[in-house]
Amino acid sequence: MRFARRIALFLAGGTGYVALEFLWRGWSHGSMFVLGGLCFWLIGGLNQRYPRMSVLGQMLLGTLIIVAAEWYGGLLMNCWLGWGVWDYSGAPYNLLGQICLPYGLLWFPVSGIALLTEDGLRRCLFAEPLPRYRWI
Repeated sequence: MRFARRIALFLAGGTGYVALEFLWRGWSHGSMFVLGGLCFWLIGGLNQRYPRMSVLGQMLLGTLIIVAAEWYGGLLMNCWLGWGVWDYSGAPYNLLGQICLPYGLLWFPVSGIALLTEDGLRRCLFAEPLPRYRWI
């Protein structure tokens, strides 16, 4: 059952991220399903792994997870494989066009949404109790 839970959450995260990209820029790439699912699964597990960490701390850690995934994913998909999935070269404070400060800041609230959504899915799909949140 634990494996099925992980797969379900991964699929939900991948679907959610691709939908977010369609809303934001009008298109997505199949690799974003995998990257989004992985990030959602990792971020969602933060309050299970660190139950005493504040939500703001989890959001900060979630932001770092997304930025790291974007960095390594970008190096692989864009720089090495040449897929051109995204290019932040025109954005301020970018690093090789793979990560940039404006999107790095945007991932902070997105991480909070992912945390709460993942907890809601665990509650609805698997009847798990909601964690006790400590916001600060």
